[in-house]
Amino acid sequence: MGTADLLRSGHVDTFARDNLPPRETWPRLDLAAAGLNYPERLNVVTDFVDRHVAEGHGGRDAVISPAGVWSYAALAERVNRIANVLTRDLGLVPGNRVLLRAANTPMMVAAYLAVLKAGGIVVATMPMLRAGELAYPIRKAKIALALCDAPLVGELAAAQRLVPELSTVVTWGDGALEALMEKPGYEAFEPADTAQDDVCLIAFTSGTTGEPKGTMHFQRDLLAICDTYGARVLKASPDDRFIGSPPLAFTFGLGGIVLFPLRIGAACVLPAKASPPDLAEAIERYRASVCFTAPTAYRAILGRIGERDLSSLRICVSAGETLPKATFDAWQAATGIALMDGIGATEMLHIFIGAPRDRIRPGSTGLPVPGYEARIIDETGNEVPDGTPGRLAVRGPTGCRYLADPRQAKYVLDGWNVTGDTYLRDGDGYFWYQARSDDMIVSAGYNIAGPEVEACLLTHEAVAECGVVGAPCPERGQIVKAYVLLREGFTGDTALIKALQDHVKATIAPYKYPRAIAFVTTLPKTSTGKLQRFALREIARQEATTAS
Repeated sequence: MGTADLLRSGHVDTFARDNLPPRETWPRLDLAAAGLNYPERLNVVTDFVDRHVAEGHGGRDAVISPAGVWSYAALAERVNRIANVLTRDLGLVPGNRVLLRAANTPMMVAAYLAVLKAGGIVVATMPMLRAGELAYPIRKAKIALALCDAPLVGELAAAQRLVPELSTVVTWGDGALEALMEKPGYEAFEPADTAQDDVCLIAFTSGTTGEPKGTMHFQRDLLAICDTYGARVLKASPDDRFIGSPPLAFTFGLGGIVLFPLRIGAACVLPAKASPPDLAEAIERYRASVCFTAPTAYRAILGRIGERDLSSLRICVSAGETLPKATFDAWQAATGIALMDGIGATEMLHIFIGAPRDRIRPGSTGLPVPGYEARIIDETGNEVPDGTPGRLAVRGPTGCRYLADPRQAKYVLDGWNVTGDTYLRDGDGYFWYQARSDDMIVSAGYNIAGPEVEACLLTHEAVAECGVVGAPCPERGQIVKAYVLLREGFTGDTALIKALQDHVKATIAPYKYPRAIAFVTTLPKTSTGKLQRFALREIARQEATTAS
């Protein structure tokens, strides 16, 4: 499909379509090959919410939280009311971008769906992000409107001062949005007439180098992940209750906690907190049956197996970081459930390799999700023999389209998405993770860009140079470890370690702070003076081995 073959857009604001990458740099996106077929005019909220009400299932549980239960009919009405507020009171036209800032709450789900139904484009953000981190997507995506949970508005207000283009911020939880929603006549809303290939979501990556990248996803993409991984691998039931820990700003969380259940008329459970102890308590309280979280959380929950009744669980999906075989074995021994490993990417929207429950091989990530293809390539893009480590390349109905970003050409090679992971494929077609092939640190399911932490540390007066890499950690998979060369006059002691950690926590999202800091007199560099992070990674690996 060339650029000229794009369908007639339903967007009045054409920013997103105008800023898609050149068509020749796209990956191959083949719905027919994946066995998928969607109408040309498509607004996904009709499929995720309205269809269930129209088919007589409006009374089924849709969203469950400490605040109560919303049926599909109740969710539909709230979505309609917010969509009317967006269009009638706030001036949104199809194609406008809307920033969402909240934890995983029922109102976050309703706001997300309302933006989509109104034809807007969601830019969801992590609750922990600081003002400087929020300013970048606001500027890059030219966002004028934000909806925000009231307790989180402080950093957003600070970001607004940095990027005055964000002209309107409306909060909920303090009655502001709720008052607008109560206007008479707002209970119904006609879905925007969007095309299946209209952008409806821009998800920003953590970014291994430089600034985060905005990944653009079409209306049809949200259905495609449900109808491939959800239908063909996960195979959940409308009677299931989905729960998990990833924020909805992570597409892993969006799919696993919201889209997959809504696609089949199941319920999503949104606990107030999702740390491992809180997640275990919520599974027991709400009798959740499908769980999406990272290996780190499964390991932590193992220690509470005797304290909580987890017998309602029947499907457990692990992604976000490597699943160690020891964790797989321990979870299966304790619960009788085989963890479903998987790998996805923000660029691909969700999981594209992961075995169904009856085909799991412990230690392997799994098989390509039906509808996707995967292969292992060398540095020049040629496929390598089975058993040979190389770069993972994948293609299917979803794929990378960066928002106005020349790095598109690096991620897509000859129609394949090259994910930045080193894998090998065995003779039976199973894929086995080896390592990240870039500078991304994956800690407790969070993607953390080493260069971003380096840039933050370098703003501290004590730091002359630094290198940040992932160090092996049995509990978290990896931790962020900083190797710091100090300026003259500063002493590398425990007080300075804490000061540097606090500095990072105050400047960027707190989960990115270096849990370990080593003061050094030199850093490994190339002959041209470029930091050799691979050498630091090897040092960190050796230090971890020695310590154990």
